[in-house]
Amino acid sequence: MNDTPGWASPGSAPSDGQEAGIPRPSEPVDGSGPAGNWSPTQPPAGQWSPPSSSGPGPGAPPPAPGWGGRPQGPGWGRPDAARPGVIPLRPLGVGEILDGAVSTMRAHWRTVLGITLTVSVIVQTAIILVDRYLLPDPPSIDANATGSEALRQAADSLQSSLLNTAPPLLITMLATIFTTAVLAVVISRSVLGRPVTLSDTWAEARPRLLPLLGLTLLLGVMAVGIMAVGLLPGFLLGDTAGVGLAFLGLLAACVVLVWLMVRFCLASPALMLERQSITASMRRSAKLIRGAWWRTFGILALTWLLTLIVTLVIGIPFGIIAVVADGGGLDAFLTEGANSFGWSFLIISGIGDVVIATITYPLFAGVMALLYVDQRIRREALDLELARAAGLPGYDNRS
Repeated sequence: MNDTPGWASPGSAPSDGQEAGIPRPSEPVDGSGPAGNWSPTQPPAGQWSPPSSSGPGPGAPPPAPGWGGRPQGPGWGRPDAARPGVIPLRPLGVGEILDGAVSTMRAHWRTVLGITLTVSVIVQTAIILVDRYLLPDPPSIDANATGSEALRQAADSLQSSLLNTAPPLLITMLATIFTTAVLAVVISRSVLGRPVTLSDTWAEARPRLLPLLGLTLLLGVMAVGIMAVGLLPGFLLGDTAGVGLAFLGLLAACVVLVWLMVRFCLASPALMLERQSITASMRRSAKLIRGAWWRTFGILALTWLLTLIVTLVIGIPFGIIAVVADGGGLDAFLTEGANSFGWSFLIISGIGDVVIATITYPLFAGVMALLYVDQRIRREALDLELARAAGLPGYDNRS
């Protein structure tokens, strides 16, 4: 093990496409290796805690490897684990993942703030310009229309809403992927309890920016393609049947998109920390998520809920201030949308979005990176490699 943060590729298959010179820890054990999830490399004997007198008696079978073969604490309960950084080095619970993400934000706030503030300012500037100059004005709606005319107006309104919503969502998704990957470098240091500066993060992330850009664009094109396949038949058909078909296509596209996004959610940490190629990082993510899709989806859904709460708490006051400062009314906002407002509304609401993104980007990035760490601990005994990299006493420091 060298002095890197301990994120070497596992080397389970030559097809993973590792770069030369990257150290490889022990073979991953994810069901295909010896003894199920038990790692072939165990801590030294001094790290094992004997059961208490109330535990199993002599001759009792050993505990099931519910923690990936890790030694259990007194009474065979939750294991006591070393904690050199923001998380204990063992399989993590949901609360520990969220706590680790927040702890990283607090411990390295200067570095995290520098990254997320820069990205969020660029993203919100792009969104404001797109909203102002590229997106079409929403169609006028006649409240007295009936019959086929009302259906036609509803279809036009749905199409306009989707077209106006898609670019900001795509830009936000790309920014989230980018910040997740770059902040994974910060997480890799904070897990080991090491200091990290903005210059350190940039020095480690810079060689991987082109592959990261390729991965980000590939996932973005994938998302656009899936949505287009789902919506295009309904838009081409038009009329009443077209509205229903477009709605069903939207639901189907969202289901497929969510499934793929969860499946590939660990691709950016793998690309940054394991020096994987674009396709290899996507295969790596799919391998780590295999058998844990619903758990991963639940943790990500909880994170999305938390970010939604933060968005509402911060966004509503900024939105009210923006409406008042612009001199418009809520009626104009509800009937004509944000395009009815001027630059003062866009700038003030954009500042609120920057504040929201500065808080939510590192939270989501921390959860994603720690999910990656958790899955590798469960499948590949990464905690032993991290303990050696952290220089914990009793572990064999190997180069």
